[in-house]
Amino acid sequence: MPDTFLLIQMLIALAVIGAFAGVLAGLLGVGGGIVLVPAFFYAFQTLGYGGMDLMQMCLATSLATIIVTSVRSVMSHNKQGAVDWDILRSWAPGIVIGAVLGMLLVAQLRTTTLQAIFGILALIVGLYMGFGRASWRLGAAMPTGVGRAALSPGMGFLSVLMGIGGGSFGVPLMSLFSVPIHRAVATAAGFGVLIAVPSVIGFLLVSVDGPVPPLTVGAVNLVAFAIIIAMTLFTAPMGVKLAHAMDPGPLKRVFAVFLVLVALNMLRKALWG
Repeated sequence: MPDTFLLIQMLIALAVIGAFAGVLAGLLGVGGGIVLVPAFFYAFQTLGYGGMDLMQMCLATSLATIIVTSVRSVMSHNKQGAVDWDILRSWAPGIVIGAVLGMLLVAQLRTTTLQAIFGILALIVGLYMGFGRASWRLGAAMPTGVGRAALSPGMGFLSVLMGIGGGSFGVPLMSLFSVPIHRAVATAAGFGVLIAVPSVIGFLLVSVDGPVPPLTVGAVNLVAFAIIIAMTLFTAPMGVKLAHAMDPGPLKRVFAVFLVLVALNMLRKALWG
């Protein structure tokens, strides 16, 4: 039977994580996963739920929350006519294939390897957030044919390796190919659904080694899932209001620095423990 005080600590930690992720998502348009994965890792490890498969649980639980938040976001954006359904439909098969391949790989890797992968990819995302420019372009329209066949599964694959939805890779990619930013954000929410649903179905069927929190099914912790969803749905609108009341640009650069530091710390832990 789990220690009651430990469970109370876990609930409080998850509530704080969910509240922070929700505000950040609303304020900066940053997907919750890139915050949730390292937060889950440090919270679960501190509470004594370590093990060789800790990162698997963090990635899987993060992706489970993304199903709910992405569906809600797509529905909201669709009411405004902002979702580009042509892009979403044509990129869907490749993204789903990449997500499934990513889940299969994650299921075979251990925490240290997944930490290193997360650290490297988060470092790239953080540097792009800090130094990327809205004027950068790679083309006048989204790739088709061979380009789409290569990029769509790549995006799904890398997103699962980080436990994130479609925002961190999808929005920059679409912006680089001249998709207006509001349309890119709306469509990337749809990418998040395509990434999270097939990968989470797979993660529910895997087994994880080491001590795990109560109510963990496969690699998905249902307690963390429920608390994060409740808190993000409550605090994300607060972040949106803050975004309209202030310039989020400087805060985005501060978050980029924070993300780079988190990424470097993940790499340090993966390399030196």
